[in-house]
Amino acid sequence: MISIAVLGYGTVGSGVVKVIETNQEKIDKKAGLPIRVKYVLDLRDFPGDPIQDKIVHDYNVILNDPEVKIVVEVMGGLKPAYEFTRAALEAGKSVCTSNKELVAEHGSELLALAREKNVNYLFEASCGGGIPVIRPINSSLTAEDIDEVSGILNGTTNYILTEMTEKGSAFEDVLKEAQDLGYAERNPEADVEGYDACRKIAILSSLAFGKTVRYEDIYTEGITKITPSDISFAKKFDMSIKLLASGHKVTEDGKEDKYYAMVAPFMIRRGHPLFNVNGVFNAVFIHGNMLGDSMFYGSGAGSLPTASAVVGDVIDAVRHISRTLFVFWDPEKLELSDHKTAMRPFFIRVPLDKKDEAMRLFNASDAVTCEEVPGEAAMLTSIMSEEEFEKKFNEAGYVLSRIRINQ
Repeated sequence: MISIAVLGYGTVGSGVVKVIETNQEKIDKKAGLPIRVKYVLDLRDFPGDPIQDKIVHDYNVILNDPEVKIVVEVMGGLKPAYEFTRAALEAGKSVCTSNKELVAEHGSELLALAREKNVNYLFEASCGGGIPVIRPINSSLTAEDIDEVSGILNGTTNYILTEMTEKGSAFEDVLKEAQDLGYAERNPEADVEGYDACRKIAILSSLAFGKTVRYEDIYTEGITKITPSDISFAKKFDMSIKLLASGHKVTEDGKEDKYYAMVAPFMIRRGHPLFNVNGVFNAVFIHGNMLGDSMFYGSGAGSLPTASAVVGDVIDAVRHISRTLFVFWDPEKLELSDHKTAMRPFFIRVPLDKKDEAMRLFNASDAVTCEEVPGEAAMLTSIMSEEEFEKKFNEAGYVLSRIRINQ
């Protein structure tokens, strides 16, 4: 029998316990050994809950118990999660986590420590909730030279943009609705400003490109400036607006590869695999030089989907007791190219009386109007660098809105 300890009995922690109890027979069979929760660490007590018999308040109880082979860290944040994770690995215990902040900040370091101690540090649930994407990158796609990993990685923002698109509502109204439904936190900054997606794409880019992508180096914008007018014009162009997190490798003949990473609202054309990813669902799109396009789609958050991914890692850790699973993530920092050198077209909205001037300045081939947005015109610029666009944007002084176009 393998004993595990769960750090934190919140949304994900309680889900982990439920998944193990509900699917006990199948989980034991797939793992090859019975898996049982021996301890749950939490500051609180849960009188009346069967879990109370397993609640402990002192982490040393877990750390010093040789029967505990796997620690499930679902506390979130950096402190004390980092110290607890390091201590568990140092003690020869594998760690499975959903903690994107910790993985983004210390992932390569903790992986190195796990290898040194011949245990595992697994984090499938850190980037897409219940979507299996990290394990495929580490195993199924190892023969690929991945040049793009991008996706819709935050369910809250995707829900908000979907509701704005379908109902024509303003951002503030949909955000309040999302908070009332429990899809958004009372303080939604991490979601709506793109910080959550930024940490996730830092992890995925590190795994795809093999070196450490620092989330602090990733240019990040949120969705707070998206308006119903933007949505109306997007429909005219047969596009949808998504908060897209992306990592790209650009290879030019005879030149060193360039790497870009960004989180920002993008317009996505119909026909792209991410176009119809709506509501609280997430998806990750990967392009490899041999495979071409592939996409992983599913529930990106929530107690049971996330817990399912965590328990999948627990099963993997049990199968590989005393053997470390290789993860290609070098601690060397990957230098990202300045996002201002990236080339792409842009969507812009301008006052109707500035349409012809804007078409000349931004080298746009066509402009459209929309009866829902009187007095305005919108157009798609020619492909240009971010720096060139910014210069023209500032020169014009009348552009009402701009959104990048995903190519």
